[in-house]
Amino acid sequence: MSSSLQLLNPKAESLRRQAALQVNIAAAQGLQQVLETNLGPKGTLKMLVDGAGTIKLTKDGKVLLSEMQIQHPTAVMIARAASAQDEITGDGTTTVVLLVGELLKQAERFISEGVHPRIITDGFEIARKEVLDHLESFKINKETESGDIDRELLLQVARSSLSTKVNQEVAEVLTPIVTDAVLSIQSESDKSVDLHMVEIMSMQHESPKNSELIRGLVLDHGARHPDMPKHIKNAHVLILNVSLEYEKTEVNSGFFYSSAEQRDKLVQSERKFVDEKLKKIVDLKNQVCGLDSDQGFVVINQKGIDPMSLDVLAKHNIFALRRAKRRNMERLQLVTGGEAQNSVDDLTPSVLGFSGYVYEQTIGEEKFTFVTENENPKSVAILIKGATNHVLNQTKDAVRDGLRAVANVIKDKSVVPGAGAFFISAERHLQDNLNKLSRGRTKTGVQAFAEAMLIVPKTLVKNSGYDALEVVSAAQDELEEGRIIGIDLVEGDSCDPTIEGIWDSYRVLKNAITSAVGISSNLLLCDELLKAGRSSLKEGGSAAAQGGMPGMQ
Repeated sequence: MSSSLQLLNPKAESLRRQAALQVNIAAAQGLQQVLETNLGPKGTLKMLVDGAGTIKLTKDGKVLLSEMQIQHPTAVMIARAASAQDEITGDGTTTVVLLVGELLKQAERFISEGVHPRIITDGFEIARKEVLDHLESFKINKETESGDIDRELLLQVARSSLSTKVNQEVAEVLTPIVTDAVLSIQSESDKSVDLHMVEIMSMQHESPKNSELIRGLVLDHGARHPDMPKHIKNAHVLILNVSLEYEKTEVNSGFFYSSAEQRDKLVQSERKFVDEKLKKIVDLKNQVCGLDSDQGFVVINQKGIDPMSLDVLAKHNIFALRRAKRRNMERLQLVTGGEAQNSVDDLTPSVLGFSGYVYEQTIGEEKFTFVTENENPKSVAILIKGATNHVLNQTKDAVRDGLRAVANVIKDKSVVPGAGAFFISAERHLQDNLNKLSRGRTKTGVQAFAEAMLIVPKTLVKNSGYDALEVVSAAQDELEEGRIIGIDLVEGDSCDPTIEGIWDSYRVLKNAITSAVGISSNLLLCDELLKAGRSSLKEGGSAAAQGGMPGMQ
């Protein structure tokens, strides 16, 4: 049969649509099966091994979707959209994948009975609007009259997020660290939070339980001179972007001399240029410190300091760091209150910052400089410790998610009861209002959406080792008007998450539901998979006309 006749054959067209739909549904459910075991505090870990043999243990959905080698085009599309969820809100990647897989699974039931995918997606859209309206009424406003959020609530939010990424003991250690880090950098004027002002430093040393919050800055190098002081109390900090070494010219140039004396004069004049800069720094140190041995002086320079200059600074008991990273120069100003200087010509005491304690610490072969005991620092550092690289990476990913969770609550001024409570409530709300929301065949889409909502609490229960249907059904039976019912993963029973202190982020749930509906609707309405590119046209007709889907195995 010719290609044109195949295209006109209704049976062949129906088979193509069915095949494309099955490919999409199979990809979504395959991705769902990979990630569902990671969900919640009882979720399991995945081991990622790259081509170089580097091992990473993680249960973070964003890390898995970003670093797994996914070849199926539909699965790649879902993975990219779910990863965008993490970029926007900081969490909820696994939730998006679960919802997409379950929405397609529930839709498949009705499509197999003859319901058109367009009817299903129309029902999804009705249900999405209703669920988001229900989310608005379900969330709990926590803003006080002063505009602040209670620290105890933020601790509970951080604990809820961290316990899904690391074990309980490490989560308890990291919870106050993450919460206090966000509160430290919160703007006093507009209550905004810039998480770039929290630096996450890794130190391969001790265990994650020894991680700590540094109310200041940690620089990943130390002084380059052995005679410099290693512990400086009451330190005046000079932040510089000035070269204190011989500079190579930017254009080709040369010096010509006919005797050794002339050469010495050239060297002396070059040295004099640098010495004059050093003299101004030393003069400033003497001006602010005088003969007071209780005060110190620290120079942190973005550019280089040559050995002779280091000698001069060491003789005057000045602690100097060179080649500081550019990002740390901005943080130093927020930590110490100083002003970065591009010249030493107009140095005055007003440009200096102040730090209560600056010290150098050597761990193994690496040196670290701590700028601590600062008054009201607007930039902080979280020092993550661990014995191995994969432990450090796992803890770092958890801290990032915890920071975003706390920041989200401060931005939203509200929280949503966790432990699957919202999904159980949303399912009941849709089922109770099914006849009001839609009439006719669009009910199937709303009904499919309602049943898909239960995938999150069911997966949480299953990962805890209990019977998902039994526990979730019991929780649904307890759900009455005005009550909030979640899942107790320890006892395998129902609980009130507001009493237990288990919270979800409002914006994470809102974005997850919107993203999941958008992805699943697009996949349901996709009726053909074609191989793109000019080569397919040259080979004679479209992929569908040739009766197959090349490259889509």
